[in-house]
Amino acid sequence: MISATAVGNIQHFRKVQPSAAALVEGILAGNITALSRAITLVESTNGSHLAKATEVINACLPHASQSVRIGITGVPGVGKSTFIEAFGKFLTGLGKKVAVLAVDPSSTISHGSILGDKTRMEELVKDKNAYIRPSASGDTLGGVARKTRESITLCEACGFDTIIIETVGVGQSETAVHSMVDFFLLLKISGAGDELQGIKRGIMEMADAIVINKADGDNIKKAQFAKMEFNRALHLFPAKKSGWTPTTSTCSSVTHEGIPVVWETIEKFLELTKGNNYFFEKRKEQNQYWMLETINEQLKTNFYSNPEIQKSLDSTKKAVQNDEISPFAAASLLLKTYFKKD
Repeated sequence: MISATAVGNIQHFRKVQPSAAALVEGILAGNITALSRAITLVESTNGSHLAKATEVINACLPHASQSVRIGITGVPGVGKSTFIEAFGKFLTGLGKKVAVLAVDPSSTISHGSILGDKTRMEELVKDKNAYIRPSASGDTLGGVARKTRESITLCEACGFDTIIIETVGVGQSETAVHSMVDFFLLLKISGAGDELQGIKRGIMEMADAIVINKADGDNIKKAQFAKMEFNRALHLFPAKKSGWTPTTSTCSSVTHEGIPVVWETIEKFLELTKGNNYFFEKRKEQNQYWMLETINEQLKTNFYSNPEIQKSLDSTKKAVQNDEISPFAAASLLLKTYFKKD
C-alpha cells in the first residue's frame, strides 16, 4: 500500500529548492544533506544551475583548504574500496572527519554507472564522522569526475579534515587526480605477474607511496617480495621537487595490518613538504591548473551549445564520414563559424 499523503510530501519536498545562501549556511553548520545537495548542484550539466553552484562555491571557498587531500589509485581489483574503508575507519578512530569522493567508471554504451562504493564500504558509511559520495566519471579522463575539484572545496567547508579521492583505476591517465591532491598513493597487489613488467613510468613517477595490498594469509611472502621489487624500481626515477623519497609498504585491508604505517607515512610527508614550503606552492599551482581546465571546459560547453554549431554539426559529421571533407578542415570550418564576427 502506498500513502498518497506521503507521496505528496516527498514530491513537494523535491520541488522545494533551497537557495544558495541556505545551502552555504547548512554546509558551514556541518549539515550532510546540504552538502550532498550542493554537490549535486555542482555536478549538474543544467546551465541554469551554474550560477547558483558558483555562488555556493565562492561562499565556501574562504572556509576551505584546511584539510589533507589524499588520492588513491590502482588497477581494478586491487582492493581500493576495501582499503579505503579500513583506512577511513582508522582515521575516524583518531578523531578525524573523513570525506571519500569515490569515482565509478561510466559505461561508454549506456553512459550509466553502478555507484556501488557505499555498498562496498558498509562499515564506513555508518560512521558519523565519515561521508561517502560516489560520482560517475562520465567522459572525463584521469579517473576523476568532472566536478571532483569543486566537491573537495564543499567537503572542506563542511568540516572534513581528510579528503580521500578514489579514482576509477585507469592505469596511466591519473594526471587529473594528481593535480588536486597533496599525497598520491598507489595501491598494488602481488602475484599479478612480473612486478617490474607492471610498472608504468608515468604513474610511478607521480606516486608518493606504493602500498602492496592484500598482504595476508598465504600472500604475505609474495607481498614482501613485491615490496622489495618496487622499492628497487623507485630508485630508478629522478628525485622529486618536494624533496620526498617515495616509500613502499605492505598492508591488509582485512586484518588492518600495516594501515597505521600508511598514515604515519602521510604525516611524515606533510611535515617535510610544509617545512620546505612545497605543500603550499603545489596548491597554488593546482589552483592555476584548475582555472585553465575550467576555461577549457567552459569553451567546450559553449561551443556545442552554440545555435549555429548545433545547426551545422550533423551535416558536417556526415560529410566527414563520407570523405567529402577531411576531419581537420571540418573542424576548422566549425571553429570559424563559432568565432565569426557579426
